[in-house]
Amino acid sequence: MELTGFVAAITGGGSGIGAATARRLSLAGAEVGILDLNPSSGHFIKCDVADGGSLDAAMRELADTYGGVDFLINSAGISAVGTVEDNGDAEWARVLDVNVTGIARASRAALPYLRRSRSPVIVNLSSIAATAGLVQRALYSASKGAVHALTLSMAADLVGDGIRVCCVAPGTVDTPWVGRLLARTDDPEGEKARLAARQPTGRLVSADEVAAAIQYLVSPSAGATTGMSLAVDGGMSGLRLPR
Repeated sequence: MELTGFVAAITGGGSGIGAATARRLSLAGAEVGILDLNPSSGHFIKCDVADGGSLDAAMRELADTYGGVDFLINSAGISAVGTVEDNGDAEWARVLDVNVTGIARASRAALPYLRRSRSPVIVNLSSIAATAGLVQRALYSASKGAVHALTLSMAADLVGDGIRVCCVAPGTVDTPWVGRLLARTDDPEGEKARLAARQPTGRLVSADEVAAAIQYLVSPSAGATTGMSLAVDGGMSGLRLPR
């Protein structure tokens, strides 16, 4: 999965899965542009996925620096906790705008450059929540279900241009984001143990494991893979173990 000569744009690349993906793709030889609101190491471009002009400028800067864009990893996202009764209209609008419309904005900004690539790929960050009913995740699950459907539609629209589009669907990943969610609970350590136990492997997924899946999907080795969701969830989506 050597990636020397390729250029990757990673939204939300400043932390968590995005940062792990930036490290992994860089080690594989790719030039990586980290598009994020918060400063990070590497080629950092301040960018807001809620602002189309910001994304256009970021993609232009990345392409001008390295001669193009080959991969777009849509990793930027925000969470929401609660039932369908708990989140107000403003929070629904914000989460859907970042998690779903943000992918559309970033993809629109990248497509002129991806169409010039010899091996263009878009990878979206979905979630186990897209296809499995999880408690207290109504809004978040709705956004990730939309990401799953959007991925399939984009793949169908872009396959004729030679652009592959896939998504990864992680289970619960051990990231600062999850850490912040746990910190809001009455028993963070107990809640973390419960999250780990619901995955058949009995542990949380690591950010690097998700990044490894993304590296595979963008690599030319996956040239026949498009329009699919790759689960990185410790077996949560497919295994039913005896209690």
